[in-house]
Amino acid sequence: MNHGFSIPRFKLPGLIAAIGAQLPQWPHSLALATALNAATKLGLLREDSLALLEGRSFLVEVADVAGQASFTYRGGLFRPLFKVPANPDLSFRANLSAFLQLLARQEDPDTLFFNRELSIVGDTELGLLIKNMLDAVEWPQLPRLPILRP
Repeated sequence: MNHGFSIPRFKLPGLIAAIGAQLPQWPHSLALATALNAATKLGLLREDSLALLEGRSFLVEVADVAGQASFTYRGGLFRPLFKVPANPDLSFRANLSAFLQLLARQEDPDTLFFNRELSIVGDTELGLLIKNMLDAVEWPQLPRLPILRP
């Protein structure tokens, strides 16, 4: 999917992480769980795969902003965890640019993992399930906006 732009590899300055580490982390968990529930409602995530996530805990860490989001999947919903689990079933860690590249499908998780830009720790089978779920997502085609010229 080429949108005519490319997300560069970057790392935010250490000051951002120093500030981010002082901020409450629960808003990140709430925002990510809400976004995942919206993706589910839109039919972007397959329900048969979601059932395999039941009761599992996840942690997503954005290293260069010192942000963490933890959540679980229970009863058909992604639910934020307001306290990071000591041993989540699966955790992902990368800089913001790597997560943006994944989201834009500019890079695949395997490439980022082997380039040591994405760390995945935990249940290997669960990690493969998540990777396959994300690979199966068909993003809706958004209409192109006309370029406004003065």
